[in-house]
Amino acid sequence: MRMMMIVSLPTAKFNAAVKDGTAGAKIGRILDALKPESVYFSDAHGHRTAYLVVNCPDASKIPSLAEPWFLTFEADIHMHACMTPEDLQLAGLENIGKQWA
Repeated sequence: MRMMMIVSLPTAKFNAAVKDGTAGAKIGRILDALKPESVYFSDAHGHRTAYLVVNCPDASKIPSLAEPWFLTFEADIHMHACMTPEDLQLAGLENIGKQWA
């Protein structure tokens, strides 16, 4: 299942990694392990934030996606199942709409 991970990086912990020169290598190591479909970095609510689309074949894989961020940066993580436009077309919204109209 395709999942959207929203990773909020704590300022103090990430600042320390930036100052000691390890931030880029740490993020690179995590991304190499997770192999996300896509990654974007931005801000949210005043914090450095990463947005990743990852594959999660079953719930038992959630720790392998989340723990690198928790253990490396003490990050806050939100995960949401997400769909492509093609996935949404296969959802059968027309029938669901008729059933619940």
